[in-house]
Amino acid sequence: MLISDDLGQLLEILPDFIRYPLEIHSDRKLLIEIVMDLGRKPEARFPKGPEYLSSKIVTWQDLDYSIKRIGNFSGDNRSGIERTLHRISSIKNRQGSIIGLTCRVGRAILGTISIIRDLLDKNPSILLLGKPGVGKTTAIREIARVLADEMEKRVVIIDTSNEIAGDGDIPHPAIGRARRMQVSRPELQHQVMIEAVENHMPEVVIIDEIGTELEALAARTIAERGVQLVGTAHGNYLDSLIKNPVLSDLIGGIQYVTLGDDEAKRRGSQKSILERKASPAFQVAIEIHDRQSWIVHESVGQAVDQLLQGINLWVQRRKLVSNGSIIIQCEKYIPINFVANTGFYYPKVNSKHLKSNHYSDSINLITSQTSSGFSQKQIIAKWQTISSVPNFSEDVMQDFFSIRLYVYYINIAQVQMIVNALYLPILITRDITQADIILALRSNFKYNTKLKQIAKARQITIYTIYSSTSANIKRALTKMLNISKVSNYSWNVICQNKKLIEVQTLIETRMAIEKIVNGKKQSVELLPRNVNLRKLQHELINFYNLRCRSFGEEPNRRLKIYPD
Repeated sequence: MLISDDLGQLLEILPDFIRYPLEIHSDRKLLIEIVMDLGRKPEARFPKGPEYLSSKIVTWQDLDYSIKRIGNFSGDNRSGIERTLHRISSIKNRQGSIIGLTCRVGRAILGTISIIRDLLDKNPSILLLGKPGVGKTTAIREIARVLADEMEKRVVIIDTSNEIAGDGDIPHPAIGRARRMQVSRPELQHQVMIEAVENHMPEVVIIDEIGTELEALAARTIAERGVQLVGTAHGNYLDSLIKNPVLSDLIGGIQYVTLGDDEAKRRGSQKSILERKASPAFQVAIEIHDRQSWIVHESVGQAVDQLLQGINLWVQRRKLVSNGSIIIQCEKYIPINFVANTGFYYPKVNSKHLKSNHYSDSINLITSQTSSGFSQKQIIAKWQTISSVPNFSEDVMQDFFSIRLYVYYINIAQVQMIVNALYLPILITRDITQADIILALRSNFKYNTKLKQIAKARQITIYTIYSSTSANIKRALTKMLNISKVSNYSWNVICQNKKLIEVQTLIETRMAIEKIVNGKKQSVELLPRNVNLRKLQHELINFYNLRCRSFGEEPNRRLKIYPD
């Protein structure tokens, strides 16, 4: 990464007894901000914590010394140093006199968004979430430069506090070819957002600190006009936006819906539930908890729906390590004190993201069509999660090689009891879009044309029974499992004495066969492998009595499996 901080120009506005200790400080390149409060010792804040710079007390003269060397303070009590990214914020007393200064160090860090560079190529609208000081503004400044210079798009920045492009009329070089529109008063930011779209024909609009209802409404208006948005908002987590009535419009808005008795019983939920009101203004949400670790929600609409329905949500954690490489982890997202429509309260825990497994960001699974039970993205995420688990416990294997079942007009508790009693690899889901198979009561299912259309569109297998007796349910569940041809014993024998990469290859092949080839009757391409790994794949495919062929040139030669 290349870092430009112009720290010398910030130090020049400080009194000597504050400037000198910083000029010789060993960690000055990591300096976050300098605090000068009347009647107190000056304080410097670093990532490791704050420390006093001098035993001398800050006086009116010291504050006046710094104020005379910076620009005028705007309506939001912020100022800056021309042609730099530093931000000076003031604290005033009741008479309007400045009694404190916070001098925030502004840095342009080239390469900071390499962690999400692949997302920018897809042109989504991106919302960055995080508490103050974690680097949201630094990130969108670099995003603006990449979009304008490297991707050659028309980018307009709405710079309310001159924090993105610096103080003064000439923007800082860190934003590249992007244009900057200044805002005279913070309360007019939403008007300038609309003006930018109407007058300057941008392809991308950059907005920092969306915080009011009018600004959220303006963001929705811009999104509906087909302009790509990149914005930031204060809020640590995605579920905090759902509970925020001012900013919830950014993720589609939330509304109460009252269900009928039958529908509430079928869903197993309360009669009054929360649902997403509209399409979100931002397609991708990124939670920045620290500068090197970001949580990515690649589909905001789907994530919000799953949170409201109480469905397990899997997200990416992307980490930038010191050698420049990126580690991607797949984690189960656990909301804190969030009430889902099922009426289930999530317990408050110390860590927000509990289950964490490393996986390789290069692994992919290419399908000829989108499978109905899992989207391609979900298959990739699940495969990537287990691909680096060294021991492959039975619980993990069951989770990823089980059938997801959607139950319609049959007692869910009764089905779950039979599944548990027989130790069947079946997971019951309340979301039909996640299902591999539908089990329904025939008398009710035959009149539900909507459910039939969904099943047909997503190619979901349907099983119906005449009555919901335990014998009928057991017979249907047993028939569903006839797809699987590899027992746990056989699988253990196949994986015995295999290296990690060999087991990963076998898992990829087995999942492709059972979920796609046999489950959905679709052909599937596997990842490119060397000749020894392809030999293992051939052996497993022969075990299923399926046919395949190799194609492509080394080192990208790979297998394609065809349904029976």
